[in-house]
Amino acid sequence: MTAEKLSAPAGSGREHDGHERDDDRVHDFLRANEDRLVAQLAEWVRIPSVAGSNRDPDLRRSAAWLAGALRDTGFPRVEIWWAGEAPAVFAEWAVDRDAPTVLVYSHHDVRAVKEENWSETAPFEPVVRAGRLYGRGSSDAKGQILAHLWGLRAHLAEHGAPLVNLKFLVEGEEELGSPSFAGLLEEKAEEIAADLVVFSDTLLWRAGAPAICTSVRGMISAHIEVYGPVKDIHSGAASGSAPNSALELSRLLASVLDSSGRIALPGFYDDARPIPDERREELAALPFDEEDWLARSHTRKVGGESGYTVLEQLWLRPSVEVISMIAGDPVGPTRAAIPAVAAADISFRTVPGQRNDRVAEQIRRWAEERLPDTVEATVEVAEESAQLAYETPRGPAVDALDAAMRRGFRVSTVGRMGNAGGGPAELMARMLKAPIVFFGTGYIEDDWHDSDESVHLPTLLDGAATLAFLWEELARALPD
Repeated sequence: MTAEKLSAPAGSGREHDGHERDDDRVHDFLRANEDRLVAQLAEWVRIPSVAGSNRDPDLRRSAAWLAGALRDTGFPRVEIWWAGEAPAVFAEWAVDRDAPTVLVYSHHDVRAVKEENWSETAPFEPVVRAGRLYGRGSSDAKGQILAHLWGLRAHLAEHGAPLVNLKFLVEGEEELGSPSFAGLLEEKAEEIAADLVVFSDTLLWRAGAPAICTSVRGMISAHIEVYGPVKDIHSGAASGSAPNSALELSRLLASVLDSSGRIALPGFYDDARPIPDERREELAALPFDEEDWLARSHTRKVGGESGYTVLEQLWLRPSVEVISMIAGDPVGPTRAAIPAVAAADISFRTVPGQRNDRVAEQIRRWAEERLPDTVEATVEVAEESAQLAYETPRGPAVDALDAAMRRGFRVSTVGRMGNAGGGPAELMARMLKAPIVFFGTGYIEDDWHDSDESVHLPTLLDGAATLAFLWEELARALPD
């Protein structure tokens, strides 16, 4: 790095003559290449890289497609690595041993689909309508990766080479909870070593009000099966005396929250850290309108834990969701039988301080204490794929991202937010011994994991511009 860049603090670039004209060139470059970006994204979305499905060849094709795109962007080293059965893509562009090294993380696998629920288009037949590209993976997270690639192209058009050493690691099993990712990080520790990780699998707040995500919640899930009769039996023949697995499972699930919306597992909140006043103030500063939130989140009413705002509940407090339930005859004609088995999947979101082993034991103890002895049950807690919460430390990396976002989105201030979902952020920070900053290009209205997923194309361009500027800001901000 040059002496001028080392001496300039993050965000000070606008003090240099012509800097705003430089920013205009980056935005103009991206607008001029929007059709190419959209065409690339549509091509990639057509590859149905569904995690953990019978589409394994498509997951490999998705990795190969990305590897080619990284080579075309200019990366001299591109490789496909394997994490368990899932292909991950690694790329490296080393420019200066004295420059900081940044690792970009994301994923190219996508969620399973229910094609019959899609109305804008079939899930893997992308279309553009009203400034959005529809298709599975368009926002989560193939669009985010292409924002990186086109941001880098814009950066290269200005500088010729990256101003920091860049590495990319794009995994292929994030939607399964990254069960093999720790092993990959351990195996490839030397190759992926970095001073900073840019984690791109998160949301922005809303259009016109960009905010930096500085925390993600953890996640731990469980599968519960309750067994009543030995087999399904005629509801008239044994009704009243036979234990009903569906009723007992329903009672159990209903007991997971108390009347104030708090999770009722024994000792669940013992390790949760209190929310700092400064963090509450950051969230309160975000523009929030309840009707706007209900429309964007496709929800009817605001509920949840008493005493906390919607944003505090989303990002700072634990939560629990029943993801699926099944018993009896959910499809087709009913047999009027008492179901022998009822099953449910539940997902807990955790906060800083909570430990996966302790939460797992609390889940098991809750089920054991609440279920009657007239039924039997199994409780399988997915500890191997559980994730811990993570908070980005304050410092020069966040300041650099703030400056880059102000330039990329052409705004005077950038807020602070969290991410309601999780990801392997804490795992990466711990194993790489490097801080994580989060930057994604999605919104809640992009409908991740749901039908008609889409990405807002103007935000994708502003996100790409942000990433073009980020490498400049980090080169100034991070020590060599």
